[in-house]
Formats: sequence, structure tokens, C-alpha cells
Amino acid sequence: MNKVVEVTDLGSKDFKETWDEQELLFREILDLKIKNRRENANLQTPNYFLFVEHPHVYTLGKSGDLSNLLLNEEQLQAKGATFYKINRGGDITYHGPGQIVGYPILDLDNFFTDIHKYLRLLEETVILTLAEYGLNAERSPGETGVWLGVGTPFARKICAMGVRASRWVTMHGFALNVNANLGYFDNIIPCGIRGKSVTSLNVELGLQTVEETEVKHKLLTHFASLFEAELKEYQPSSLKNTL
Repeated sequence: MNKVVEVTDLGSKDFKETWDEQELLFREILDLKIKNRRENANLQTPNYFLFVEHPHVYTLGKSGDLSNLLLNEEQLQAKGATFYKINRGGDITYHGPGQIVGYPILDLDNFFTDIHKYLRLLEETVILTLAEYGLNAERSPGETGVWLGVGTPFARKICAMGVRASRWVTMHGFALNVNANLGYFDNIIPCGIRGKSVTSLNVELGLQTVEETEVKHKLLTHFASLFEAELKEYQPSSLKNTL
């Protein structure tokens, strides 16, 4: 089993371009798995982890309800935002500046074949990271993601999650609000859940901004520990071609 995870930070990148990058890596792993099965080969499958920050965008999962987007096309343009229906689970969410998005593209055959466990470990990665900032983050029963104030009238979501998996290969991932403009969440019913608000790390800490590089480092440290993974730097071919 290959537990090496190749990590890259794409910086600020268009959602669709990043989605295409994910699909290439996802297909690379799937093709190797199919070749292994058909030819009784033993080719090692890679694992990837992409960090990215997207320009303002709303995305709707396969089971999502379009009515949870509260803007029409003209209003989207006025907000400088785009909209995509995508192939992950979950309902609608927002991505934008000040939000750390993590896309693990893993062959779970290299780790464990359990999607429930995979989601819980992603949540735990975020929960442990937030604990380092003195926040008591939790899971909310029946609601994927990471929350604060669970079971109180002040329950608020700080990290959304939605994944796709095929033959135990994953894509998409989590979006952690660090310095996010929370006003953009007013244009949707986040994750289709009414009556609960969203928050951001800087708001919870009473700071204007939180150092995002530090948050990413903490996320990777906990991810590597929980998944018993070895991390190494990776540079996508699409980036190499632009150098």
C-alpha cells in the first residue's frame, strides 16, 4: 500500500480549472486500478492533496436542491460569483477568498475501504486543527461537516464537506472558513439546512485575519497523523507547463 500523499498548494484558482485538475488525477488513479485488475499487475497508485482558494463560486451537489440558491443569473454576475452543478455529494455551498479548500484525491485501498471512516477522519482533521486555536469544534448528528455550538441556539458551521468516490478513489473534500466574507452565505441556504448560521475562524477569534499558511500546516499535520500518511511536495503538470 502506498501511503505517500503528494501535496500542492494551487493558490487562488478558478473552480472549474481546479475541478478539471482533480478529474485528471482521479482518472489517473482509476486507470491504474483498472489496469492492475485486468492485467493482474501490481502498479502503485498515487495519492494527492490539493489546497486551493477559489474566487466567489456556489456549487450544488448531485442531491442538492437548486431552490437553495437564492440568486438569479444577473444577481450572480453582480456579486462577481459563478455557479456550478457538480458531481460530489451534499447540497449547495459557497467557496471564496479567505476560505481554505482541501481536495484529497486518495486511493482508499492504500488506507482503508470505508467512506464513513474517511469522512469522520476529515472532520477530525479540522476539529483537531481548530482545537489548537482554543475552539471546541464538533460534529452535528446527521450533518456532515464541522460545527461550533452544537445543541445550542447558536449552532454554526465552520467547515463544509462533500466528496465523490468511485472504486475507493476520492475527490472533492472540505472548505474551512478562515477569513471568509460570510455575507456571501446569505445568498444560499447553506447545505440546504435552514435556521443555522455559518462562521469563520477569524470571527470566532475576534481577529481581522488569521494566518492561513499556519492553518494549512496544522491541517496537514493532523491529516498525516490520522491517515498515517507520509507527505511530500507535488507539482501538477499543468503548473509545470506554465513555468
